[in-house]
Amino acid sequence: MGKHFGTDGVRARAGEFPLDDATVSIIGRSLARHFEEHLGRKPRFISGRDTRESGRTIEGAIHAGAAAEGAQISSAGVITTPGVAFLTGAKGYDAGIVISASHNPFEDNGIKVFLPSGKKLDGSIEELIEADIDAGEIEPVAPVVPNEDLAEGFDEEYLEHLRAAADGTSLAGLSIVIDCANGAAHDLAPKLFRSLGAEMTVINDTPDGRNINKDCGSLHLESLAAKVVESGSDLGIAFDGDADRVLFVDRNGNVVDGDATLWILSTEMAAAGRLVNEKVVATVMSNIGLEIALRSRGIELVRAKVGDKYVLEELLGTNSVIGGEQSGHIIFPERSLVGDGMATAVLTLSSLVRRGLSLEEAVGEFQRYPQILVNVKVKEKRPFDEVPAIAAAAALLEKELDGNGRLLLRYSGTEDLARVMIEGTDQSDIERRAAALAEVIRENLG
Repeated sequence: MGKHFGTDGVRARAGEFPLDDATVSIIGRSLARHFEEHLGRKPRFISGRDTRESGRTIEGAIHAGAAAEGAQISSAGVITTPGVAFLTGAKGYDAGIVISASHNPFEDNGIKVFLPSGKKLDGSIEELIEADIDAGEIEPVAPVVPNEDLAEGFDEEYLEHLRAAADGTSLAGLSIVIDCANGAAHDLAPKLFRSLGAEMTVINDTPDGRNINKDCGSLHLESLAAKVVESGSDLGIAFDGDADRVLFVDRNGNVVDGDATLWILSTEMAAAGRLVNEKVVATVMSNIGLEIALRSRGIELVRAKVGDKYVLEELLGTNSVIGGEQSGHIIFPERSLVGDGMATAVLTLSSLVRRGLSLEEAVGEFQRYPQILVNVKVKEKRPFDEVPAIAAAAALLEKELDGNGRLLLRYSGTEDLARVMIEGTDQSDIERRAAALAEVIRENLG
């Protein structure tokens, strides 16, 4: 992870370094230079943005920088992150540039770059761009107006790609509520589900540049749940600001998260003989209920570190066909290496229709286990297995849980805290166990 680029590109307060106009134009110039060195010709880029008020200016600064180096660059306008990734490969661009801060509030923004394969920009190129920013030798240029002359056609091509996920299944007769998070899906999602025949109510589809993710979308499901219950709809769908993730609520207003979505889709794939290696990739945060439910079907849950980057690495490393996170970021490598909330929603809804199941029936066999998370202040972050008392207490606890529960011990990446997470069959039992282990950690490291 570099100085300016994190695990998911650049993300910062819009207008402040490194997302000020001058630095963004330098990023555009640097990107074009390094791609030209690699390709031996001037590169062709496509960009797209979410609905934040800062998006057009940042995109214009990228365009100015890239064009100053002779690169060709077009904009797809307001479009989802996976939409840019799709167009990059489908239309033969050398890279796709997304201006978005995903689920963050409107004051933030970000830049991430996709290769035609759908993979994110290689860390080595990010380091070269960082070096160019720090050297201060590239002249910044003033932002331009992004060239959006092709945007209309791009939208239709992307929607066609999404409709294909239904595999010919009509959603007629299904009544849904869609929460667009006042973000990148506000125009595309209603068009998509209307074209598949669903009856729908749409909420949070009037972006004003500042209301993206504000009390809506996949981080705030209360208004969606209320609307589903009040309207008597079959289910609700919530995207985040750039629509790379999706969460659902059933007709009773209960949340159906990424774990439950993995269950619905992987069990249908297994029944159809399409879960090729009988594996599903999730993260260390996924509920043990998913692991136990999948095991009952002879399916193995492979756990990756938290982050879609690590889920993708594990998917490709194990040749698996489905993986994802509790947050609703689901990846199907055969379709795309990028999580796409709209594609996941189409796959999930068409699966329900094909099987004649309601959302609550489809998740019926997946029992979420109670979970407790306790934070313990620590003076130092020694590896737990190097502290004999902690290692012994943790080993004993894991033996007692014996496959019907799970212990996850880790340090916070940003604070002086040890995190004790336990899942098990009984809430009061795991609370007691977590408190006891937390006390051992406090005595030895607090």
